Amino acid sequence: MAAYILRRLVSTVAVMAIVGIFIFLLLRLAPGDPAAIIAGRSATEEIIAGIREQLGLNDPMPVQFLRWVRDMLGGDFGTSIFAGRPVLELISQRLEPTLSLSILTMILAVTVGVSFGILAAWRTGGIVDRLLAAFSALGYSVPVFVSGYFLIYFFAIRTHWLPVQGYVPIDSGLGPWFVHLILPTVALSLAYIAFIARVTRASMLEVLSEDYMRTAAAKGASSYAMLFHHALKNAGVPILTVIGISFAYLIGGVVLTETVFNIPGIGRLVVDAINNRDYPIIQSVLILTSGLYVLVNLTIDLAYTLIDPRIRY
Repeated sequence: MAAYILRRLVSTVAVMAIVGIFIFLLLRLAPGDPAAIIAGRSATEEIIAGIREQLGLNDPMPVQFLRWVRDMLGGDFGTSIFAGRPVLELISQRLEPTLSLSILTMILAVTVGVSFGILAAWRTGGIVDRLLAAFSALGYSVPVFVSGYFLIYFFAIRTHWLPVQGYVPIDSGLGPWFVHLILPTVALSLAYIAFIARVTRASMLEVLSEDYMRTAAAKGASSYAMLFHHALKNAGVPILTVIGISFAYLIGGVVLTETVFNIPGIGRLVVDAINNRDYPIIQSVLILTSGLYVLVNLTIDLAYTLIDPRIRY
């Protein structure tokens, strides 16, 4: 296990290096000049050239890249071009709304998706199974911004049950914090519920068809024991894998959801940074989220042994 973890950590460094190079080149080669945006439309070429020199954009790309890596390794992710404040400070201020939305979404998606998938597999061909098929098709095909606007129209504008938009910090009260996150959490979790439920159903059906499951039924094992003690435990590896994949999708979904529901999170920060060509913010958010995704994948790989003791590294 220790050797496997060491190999994965080494590979993680290589992956993050490739990701860093890709992010750096993607932003630098994309059309648009941040110096011209900062200077404004009426700026002269001399003013734009001075801003480019101040920002270090005239240096060769290898020099810019090495300077960026050196600063990040030292804990300095740069200063926002437009806000004029440290990038880590801006990210930390936007972290709570994004974490709140992401955690609630994954809790709802995993709880409902796994439960729905188990029930559909246990009663395959029944009404629950048919409802899951219809819900999965709907959850996959409807974009999050469409479902978000529908939820806003029905639950906020028509019925006034829930707030339309915005975010309330958790230190202002658990109730207002939770109420403001209900609609964005539901809108964001629909696709993940459908995804996890379908994979759970397929994995459970495969396990339930095994000979040892029929033997357990012949010995008089209860439905609870067959589903949760035998079937779910043996079907857990694919389910855990799809939860990790859902986390990758969640990163992109949060950006759209925060925009629709006017949540001042990291997603909104990235959108504003892209519009302003704010390189330091975009690079920092992308590299941090990439590192988090790699860490989640490593954690899931290591958790396989807890679910299936037959797996050895």
